[in-house]
Parts: sequence; C-alpha cells; structure tokens
Amino acid sequence: MDPDGRRSEELELGQAMNAMNTHYPDAGRVEPINRHTLAVIVDNEPGVLARISGMFSGRGYNIESLTVSETEVARHISRITIVTTGTDAVIQQIKSQLDRLVPVHRVVDLTLQGQSLERELCLVKVAGTGEHRTESLTLAAAFGAKTLDATLNSFVFEVTGTTEEIDRFIGLMTVIGLVEISRTGIAAMGRGSEAM
Repeated sequence: MDPDGRRSEELELGQAMNAMNTHYPDAGRVEPINRHTLAVIVDNEPGVLARISGMFSGRGYNIESLTVSETEVARHISRITIVTTGTDAVIQQIKSQLDRLVPVHRVVDLTLQGQSLERELCLVKVAGTGEHRTESLTLAAAFGAKTLDATLNSFVFEVTGTTEEIDRFIGLMTVIGLVEISRTGIAAMGRGSEAM
C-alpha cells in the first residue's frame, strides 16, 4: 500500500473520530438562508403591529417588507404580509412565535404553499430634459409604468410588478436621473380558488 494512501486513510479516520467525540456543531455545515413571505391574519386593534414588529426586533429577526391593511371591516380583521429571511429553523420559530401572539388568528407561509402571487407598487420621480426625458418615457412604457405627473423637467411614474422588476426599473432610471422613490412593500396571495 502506498504511504500517501495510508496517511489519507488515517487522516479521514482521525477526523471521523473527532467528529464523534465532540459536542460542538460541524463548522463546515452551513444552513441556507431563504426568503419567505408570511401572511398573518390579526385583529385590527391598537398595538398589534407594534407587538409583531417588537417580536421580530426583540429576537434579532429582520423584516424586509411589511404591508398591512384592514381586509374585513365588519369583523375588524387585518392582513399583514411580512417578507423575512432565515434558515428553515428560524422561519419555523418566527411562525410559531407569531402564532402565540394573542391578536393573531392565522399564520400562513405563502412560500411553502407553492408559487404565490407577489406584487409591489412603486412611485418613481425622474428629472431630466432632452434625451433623458425621451429615454425615461420609453423605459416607462417598456415596464408598463403609468405617468402620474409630468412637468417640463420631471416625471412621476407608477410601476407595479415583482420586487425584481421594480429593482430593475429603478436601476435603469438611476442612470437617467432618479430623484425619489416610494415603495409599498409586497402584497401576496396564494394561487387557486382556496382561501388562506
């Protein structure tokens, strides 16, 4: 047997023994961080949003997008759409902790339900004259953006789409003369005929 082959076998055996004799996690194991969209049905009452955002900040979780609106006026029910990231264990912990909050009726992970529909609305103000003005109108038409306001040296466009489409539109308008952005955050809903 060649000496190099024997050394590599001994090294592998030594690593296997060390792995079995330690209580520490394997340093090489890294769990993937995924983006999840959560729909949360809550009572529409003062302090609910503060409790939910406080739960996130108190545990060091980040909210990438947050959209809230009353959806059932007669019953005073609101729907909160939260986009967050984390490992599978962190996402499960977030859902469990949201479920335990008193005003929460239901938590649904739209990411796990399959291809959900996600859209975001963005208002984009662009300033420019001459070629830049023409170019901004052409790009807006290509993205299906509506012109909400027009002056001799600026436009305000309304564009709706996925987060990636909005980011691409903003990136192109930055080159032309982007002045200001206002984004709504993501609104999401599962596909098909069944309710959440």
